[in-house]
Amino acid sequence: MTPWEIRGRELANCNCAYGCPCQFNALPTDGTCEAAVGYQIDKGHYGQVNLDGTRCGFIAKWPGPIHEGNGEMQIIIDESASSEQREALQKIMTGEDTEDMATMWWVFSAMAPSKLETLYKPIDLEIDVDGRRGRVVVPDVFEIEAEPIRNPVTGAEHRARIDLPHGFEYRLAEMGSGTTKTSGSIELKKNNSTYAQFADLHLSHKGVVEAAA
Repeated sequence: MTPWEIRGRELANCNCAYGCPCQFNALPTDGTCEAAVGYQIDKGHYGQVNLDGTRCGFIAKWPGPIHEGNGEMQIIIDESASSEQREALQKIMTGEDTEDMATMWWVFSAMAPSKLETLYKPIDLEIDVDGRRGRVVVPDVFEIEAEPIRNPVTGAEHRARIDLPHGFEYRLAEMGSGTTKTSGSIELKKNNSTYAQFADLHLSHKGVVEAAA
């Protein structure tokens, strides 16, 4: 197994209500899961391959809860990545060289047997975790816009966080409201002012690195 480790940030938008039942071992809001995610890797490596400054993401959907499988997904890696970086990110995001169940990528990949060809495209990405604002744009694939949840009466920004001491993705995530528009092979129809997640990530082939908690 090739050891790897990354530090970075993520912005994710799924079709569930704020809070996302998956985070509480409950079933999806409407029974299905549709999601788009973007990642900024600020610092990282895969073996001897430097991953500093790379970007990637994916789009996926499942006909039921993720744990029931039968999903389809497509990985996108920023076109600026070198051939070695592309190979490394592909392996990380498909759960290779990762202990069983150690990361969300391992789980998503295992539960999505239908994998479309990986795309190499420019990824325009901004993620402000503390401010709960961000955007991810992949031309001809998807566009995520996310902002803080708003009080329905006053319009004031509302802040909520999820703390997962034993999670396989993060330890603490900020909640937001996101909308995803798709234009690629996988179409998402339900992601309109739904659950958005902002998180600082520190992951390795063994899972969440506790020093970052």
